[in-house]
Amino acid sequence: MIRLRDERGSAAIEAAIGVPAFALLVALIIFGGRTASTHQALQAAAADGARSASIARDAQTARSNAREAATASIANQQIGCSDIEVTVDTTDFNKQPGVPGSVEVRVSCRLDLADLAIPGVPGSRVLIATMSSPVDTWRES
Repeated sequence: MIRLRDERGSAAIEAAIGVPAFALLVALIIFGGRTASTHQALQAAAADGARSASIARDAQTARSNAREAATASIANQQIGCSDIEVTVDTTDFNKQPGVPGSVEVRVSCRLDLADLAIPGVPGSRVLIATMSSPVDTWRES
């Protein structure tokens, strides 16, 4: 006589294994999407800051314009960063008019990831973006 296996409970075992794995996959997709969109927003903020700084007449105004433009860009995009830091390199403003140069803006922020609760993923992550823009070669002081 052939005895058939009893398959009662197999769906519960499959669910117990599959549901956490699926939840982890979804959380990792959200993590990747949030990190990528925040990095893109920081790149846009750094580009805005670099462009604003490059058309300034002097280094002090360039630093001020770059910080204002970058922080405004981040605020407009509502990315939820904390500890935002904008660093502006205006050393090429010391060059004589007619000599090519560039201004570089570095934007960093701490992205909060604690709400995802993914094993092995830190509660926050520092993201950094850097952009440069050519300084107006024929600017007047």
